[in-house]
Amino acid sequence: MTVLVLDNPELIAQAAVAHGFNPATLVTEGKRPHRLRFHYGFNKHSLDALDTEIILQHAAYLRQHPGVSILIHGHSDNFGAEDFNRFLSRQRTNAVARLLIKEGVAESRVLVASWGSARPLATPDDRAANRRVELEYLSSDMAKAQ
Repeated sequence: MTVLVLDNPELIAQAAVAHGFNPATLVTEGKRPHRLRFHYGFNKHSLDALDTEIILQHAAYLRQHPGVSILIHGHSDNFGAEDFNRFLSRQRTNAVARLLIKEGVAESRVLVASWGSARPLATPDDRAANRRVELEYLSSDMAKAQ
């Protein structure tokens, strides 16, 4: 008997989605999705299909918990002019915010912050790691203060 062991989570996830698995169905009452960071390609502001499915899980969680808000942090790498980098990070946050709102999350519970390249996750030379959106959950009191 031959056993195939896949140790690449990305390949496993792609294979599961290709065979009809819908990650959005995994959201259970009270469980928040663990993944809070989403990375982008160079000069891109749209999410791939797997990332979109996880954002849909976040939307389901937020619909189940009306006292929770979300702050979406948009970032870019340091390549190019900072004005464009802030614009690109704003496009990234807006794309995620629009998806959450489209899925039934109240607009007043979705806050955005676009940082451009001002807050790198890794060294400035690790551009791929710095092109990202991060989700931060806020209680209703924290959201009001923001």
